[in-house]
Amino acid sequence: MRVVVDLTKCEGYAQCAFLAPEAFRMVGDEALMFDPAPPDELQDKVLRAAAACPVQALQVDMADLPTPPPRAAVADGDDRLRREGRIVIVGASLAGLKAAEQLRADGFAGTLTMIGDEALEPYDRPPLSKQVQTGWAASADTSLPRRRDIGADWKLGVAATGLDLERNVVSLADGQEVGFDRLLIATGVRARPWFVPEEAGLDGVFTIRTRADAAGLRERLAAGPRRVLVIGSGFTGSEMASVCAELDIPVTVAEAGPAPLAGALGGVIGRIAAGIMREHGVDLRTEVRVESLQGEDGKLRRAVLSDGTTIEVDVAVVALGGIRNVEWLHDSGLAVGVWGVACDAGCRAFDANGLVTDDVFVAGDVARQPQPMFGYQFLAMEHWGNSVTQAEVAAHNMISTKTERWPHLEVSAFWSLQFGNNIKSVGVPPIADQIAITQGSVEKRQFVAAYGYKGRVVGAVSWNQGKWLDFYQQLIEQAAPFPPPYHLTDPPADGTPVPAEFPAMTYPGRDATVVVTGHDPSERRATLVRAARRR
Repeated sequence: MRVVVDLTKCEGYAQCAFLAPEAFRMVGDEALMFDPAPPDELQDKVLRAAAACPVQALQVDMADLPTPPPRAAVADGDDRLRREGRIVIVGASLAGLKAAEQLRADGFAGTLTMIGDEALEPYDRPPLSKQVQTGWAASADTSLPRRRDIGADWKLGVAATGLDLERNVVSLADGQEVGFDRLLIATGVRARPWFVPEEAGLDGVFTIRTRADAAGLRERLAAGPRRVLVIGSGFTGSEMASVCAELDIPVTVAEAGPAPLAGALGGVIGRIAAGIMREHGVDLRTEVRVESLQGEDGKLRRAVLSDGTTIEVDVAVVALGGIRNVEWLHDSGLAVGVWGVACDAGCRAFDANGLVTDDVFVAGDVARQPQPMFGYQFLAMEHWGNSVTQAEVAAHNMISTKTERWPHLEVSAFWSLQFGNNIKSVGVPPIADQIAITQGSVEKRQFVAAYGYKGRVVGAVSWNQGKWLDFYQQLIEQAAPFPPPYHLTDPPADGTPVPAEFPAMTYPGRDATVVVTGHDPSERRATLVRAARRR
């Protein structure tokens, strides 16, 4: 039995924890932890919990999805694609699986091929830095629930190495070629490794992205290391610091910026996060870089920091963000780069000339898409909920006529559980220029902050107050003025807007990425330029 909870929907009502406490539990006031693979004897309890969830955030293997009704008749071309077409999905993780399920739900009866570089069925990644590290769930038990039989030809453990758009063929590392009528790129991101290979190879240095990463790190934490060093304090780094504090393991966090979470939520919230870390005994060092990792006999022993100190550590967790998996597309002619694969609001990939391709679609962490609600800026959203909704839109559009296609207009949302606090956000806070506490109390660690950009609401973050975020999502969708001109429940002592204090944004388009060739206007083409690799 497999379970997953869409924690962007969960509002902490705790019905599941009352009905199946062996599988669900509350942490702090409203944060939910769940067992992704509860024993079969709990099936009745878990199904009752899923049915009782007020926001229907629980998904269980093939338990909560009715058989789709027959679709209305469509044009011959699309009907033929639905009955006999060949669809290939490269990326066998969350986005890939959700797209496959949506294809079958929409009546696709053709051949479906799933390609993944890991030799594992799709699994859920958020528990790897939470439930798995505290020992509440095993890394091997994080497989995603199957909400329907997708009837796919699985090619796992073999990476895609190339894409030929002239022949509509994907090349694989084992020499195979897979033809397609429609292709979905959902290759996601991988963890950014420590930049010195010899140091990254020391026994005790970890990234955390895959099941193998999580299992190895859990084994080391269970052994009781003298001290753990976490490099970077974004969401993954902060969650790992929280895990160490919960396990009573001494932990140092080295953050090159001014505060934890500052890149995602700004300096104002970052200072609050820093205070909470230190309250829980974390040795937080801001504006400090790790100069080197040093070992003895191949094992990590110490780290040298830019503040002149050397600390003795047995484990280092490198949490420096991700690298989008696009190298296999470099010679494909698609618009790809370090920022991902560019696509339109319907998830159709752009080629290097900025033209949409009707046969190639993109979804998940690897996609960079214009957001109509935010001035059509091209944004990449590396969040669980975005991967799900974007994959469903892409799958629907792959087999639909022009008039049936959907735009992907989902407001981005994410969550994090740290030090007993449930942190949730909607919108795109990093584009904001101002922030205001609009509800609750920072001192009590129960508040909501709204983000504004040029006088309109563009985001919100809640700290143990997730039930209010649906209201803020509506404000974002309606382009409501900032600060919100309403008398809100539980107003703060001071709701004056202040600068949000985000780091200066870097734009991939600031430097030239293409050259234009040809002389006649009808022959001119854009060719992507690959910059020399920087150390």
